[in-house]
Amino acid sequence: MSAGHGHGHGPAHHDEGSKRIGLLISILALVLAFSETLGKGAQTEALSLNIEASNLWTFFQAKTVRLTMMKTAAENGALELAKTSDPKTKELYDKQIAGWRKNAERYDSEPETNEGRKELAARAKATEQKRDRALAAYHNYEIASGAVQIAIVLASASIITGLAVLVWIAGGLGAVGVAFSLIAFFWPTAVHLF
Repeated sequence: MSAGHGHGHGPAHHDEGSKRIGLLISILALVLAFSETLGKGAQTEALSLNIEASNLWTFFQAKTVRLTMMKTAAENGALELAKTSDPKTKELYDKQIAGWRKNAERYDSEPETNEGRKELAARAKATEQKRDRALAAYHNYEIASGAVQIAIVLASASIITGLAVLVWIAGGLGAVGVAFSLIAFFWPTAVHLF
């Protein structure tokens, strides 16, 4: 009987085990590809949302400066109005002060354009929440990728060493990788490791 056609634990049995481990490695590589791709997407989204939130807060600050300028102008105008007795000058001051106050109100809240201070603050906070969710997803995908990379190494080492325990550990780490990928996708803020 030739060596290639052994019974029980010969080369044919080793080939079958190697095929199963190869299949495990392929599945782990697939999970790794998904976790890396989705993780990169979450990272890019988090960076984009961070920039958007920063821009909204900058716009909020600009509106605050304009609001302060309008309030100050209206207060100074009111002081000048109190000093004058000329009816035409008083009328001009009244109109100007009313315009400044109207602009100040518009800078504070402008629901029709969604660009008043109150609306900008709400939009910035909502964007920050989206950013934090994307960042949490990214961190979970990173954990998943790390676990799966180690699983691939251990599964590969089990082929060389013949240690079945490495396959079991690799399978367990692969399951951890799948779990963290699912957490990242569906419930990114459920687990806080970072």
